[in-house]
Amino acid sequence: MELDLSKEETAAIQASLKRYMAEEFEIEIGDLQANLLLRYVVTEVGPFVYNRAIADAERFLAEKVADLPGVLFEEGLTYWKKGPKKKR
Repeated sequence: MELDLSKEETAAIQASLKRYMAEEFEIEIGDLQANLLLRYVVTEVGPFVYNRAIADAERFLAEKVADLPGVLFEEGLTYWKKGPKKKR
């Protein structure tokens, strides 16, 4: 799975990773290490997140499709139920 992040997204995530490492582990990492860590997480963890998102979307859409008859059903042959228009 290839995840294409924009330069802005990559820079923002790298900054977040650098801050996380500094605050949680008291380890200062540079841009290269942050980029390598980002690539690792995207490659190793990304598919699990992606697959869960696809499953969630599939479940959501299946629920909506299952409800289509209830939401969109139109009864036919209703002319006589409403009654014919009276002639003037």
